[in-house]
Amino acid sequence: MADGAAGMTGPMHGKVALITGAGQGIGQGVALAMAEAGAAVVVAGRTLDKVAETARQVTTRGGRALALACDVKSAADLDAALGQTVAEFGGLDVLVNTAQEVPLGTLDDVTDEAFIAGFESGPLATLRLMKRARPLLAARGGGTIFNFCSSAGIRWDMSGYGAYAAVKQSIRALTRAAAAEWGRQGIRVLTIAPHAESPGLKWWVEHNPDEAEAFFRTIPLGRIGRLEHDIGRALVALCGPDMGYLTGATIPLDGGQANFD
Repeated sequence: MADGAAGMTGPMHGKVALITGAGQGIGQGVALAMAEAGAAVVVAGRTLDKVAETARQVTTRGGRALALACDVKSAADLDAALGQTVAEFGGLDVLVNTAQEVPLGTLDDVTDEAFIAGFESGPLATLRLMKRARPLLAARGGGTIFNFCSSAGIRWDMSGYGAYAAVKQSIRALTRAAAAEWGRQGIRVLTIAPHAESPGLKWWVEHNPDEAEAFFRTIPLGRIGRLEHDIGRALVALCGPDMGYLTGATIPLDGGQANFD
């Protein structure tokens, strides 16, 4: 389902971006920011109604969007999403791997099924999409891939976060490998570690109010990031030529809370 007129002008005019998990939260914020900057966006997610709403918001602003139902745990769905992206917009310049099922809980409580779902929707989906996107990006002279991790992976106390951190830390390793292997093709690969007003964060705050209150006090800027303005627009900037020498890095967009040094 594609909508939109000629599209908006801006620093990403003429670019095509595929964003998974774009029906809500960070994925939606990134899609709106990239469309505002002129990119045609493919918004993919498990629930078509949700990504269709994101596409509607894009087109209401004058942008171009294609909404696709896509379960990132399905290799066939990933193939279809990329095929439809090329058919609709002619190629791909930016891949944003946002979708992720989260296996939270102590090691005793996390089931095999939850951990496997976290792995399949996280590092495995990220690897599959990166590999499938690589020739498309190379054909356009290069491009940018964004993967996502979490500061949970560097907590001093990993209690309750071990399975989640394991999934997210493996994504960081894949980013480093892809950056090293594909840099000569003009493909840059970055990991983003955000704190933002996502449904996942709101769920965590609701279920861990005391821990959340203490956590928020550790953010030097004193607030949670805004989905479009703080996270999405940062990714737009990272796509630009001024950031063209940056690859393989983990970029914390968290108000200064985590220390990835």
